Amino acid sequence: MRLRLARESCPGATTAQIELPPRTAALETAPAPAPAAAPTPVAPPAPVRAAPAPSTFTASAAVKPIYFDFDRDVIRPADARTLDANAQWLKANPATLLLVEGHCDERGTNEYNIALGERRARAAMKYLVEAGVAADRISLISYGEERPVCAEHTEACWALNRRAVFLVKPR
Repeated sequence: MRLRLARESCPGATTAQIELPPRTAALETAPAPAPAAAPTPVAPPAPVRAAPAPSTFTASAAVKPIYFDFDRDVIRPADARTLDANAQWLKANPATLLLVEGHCDERGTNEYNIALGERRARAAMKYLVEAGVAADRISLISYGEERPVCAEHTEACWALNRRAVFLVKPR
């Protein structure tokens, strides 16, 4: 087989010919596909405990919110003291369930803020569990930037929106 290359747009251009080796039968026929393996049976998923509906929880003066620095999910020292007080109240009231809501300010995409709000709620939950509150009493939800407490576009306002809120209900 010959391949001819030429540049037609260039006057006086030369053509080149390249000699290609002949195709062999092995290259022209593809091997037959291997038979499909039998599917591996999959175990059914473990049952998932349904999260309680957020509307069944209410605010309580006994458990206070905590706040976060911009784009962070780390518990600050002052907020650790608030969480310690919340944990003491929850341990003294073992028939109470807790919903931790994670919130963000308006900066960032909605998807990013939902994830950040969840990380904040998880950080608060982790702290409470380490302080002795049973993990099965705590549920999480993230609202991202969707439920601000302040609508101004200032740092002071954004700081109020970067929070974890604690709601309670009887078991």
